[in-house]
Amino acid sequence: MSKLPGKFVWFEHVSSDPAKARAFYEGLFGWTTQAMPMGDQSYDIITNAGTGIGGYRKAEPGQHAHWASYLSVPDVDKAFQAAQRAGATSVAEPVDFGPVGRGAVVTDPTGAQLSLWKGAGDDPADVDRTPVGGWCWNELHSKDAKAAVAFYTTTFGLSQDAMDMGAMGTYTILKDGAGQMRGGIMQQEPGVQAPSSWLPYIEVADCDAATSKAMALGAMQTIAPPMDVEMIGRFSIIMDPMGAPIGLIKSAG
Repeated sequence: MSKLPGKFVWFEHVSSDPAKARAFYEGLFGWTTQAMPMGDQSYDIITNAGTGIGGYRKAEPGQHAHWASYLSVPDVDKAFQAAQRAGATSVAEPVDFGPVGRGAVVTDPTGAQLSLWKGAGDDPADVDRTPVGGWCWNELHSKDAKAAVAFYTTTFGLSQDAMDMGAMGTYTILKDGAGQMRGGIMQQEPGVQAPSSWLPYIEVADCDAATSKAMALGAMQTIAPPMDVEMIGRFSIIMDPMGAPIGLIKSAG
């Protein structure tokens, strides 16, 4: 069985209106949805070019819309306990999800929610280039980036590389034991009222066109307009019709 501890392997849209979310993202990315039976209910799986990459879930009362990030860990119970020892708080204790896998949810010491996951099957394999419509990157916007870096490296055995982003400060890249880049951490800008949170990015064929299309389909706002990052690509950040932020990127190369 192929496992990639330290990789974000699943993303789940959580909102008060999953049907509305589904219509928006199917229109924007051409995703399709497949219902998977879960006891007396079903779970809507997001598929991109026939591959399951995430899901839709109805939010609990009072819960804000967001994309939940699932981190692959070798042992959910041990990771859950280690996270709490390192300052995380419990949101949902470890539990089995039928034959699919075992998961738990914590809030990291800086306020960002994180799902811990060990699937029953293989983790999604790494690819040389992310296909259009696939998850390309995940980025933590933290109110205390230094504390966040300490938490993720200590708890999950990830290493770090620091990048000087000039006026934007230091950008930390998290790497797994094999040196594969798995995510980034940056300091949230002063004055931002939103809590610390993970922001996933989707690969698109044209960042400007995708951003315009998102707005035409009902996105609430463009949080960051399309811009270039040298050697990385062109990206934007939008807030979907339910209020969940998501990044769009046309990778360089």
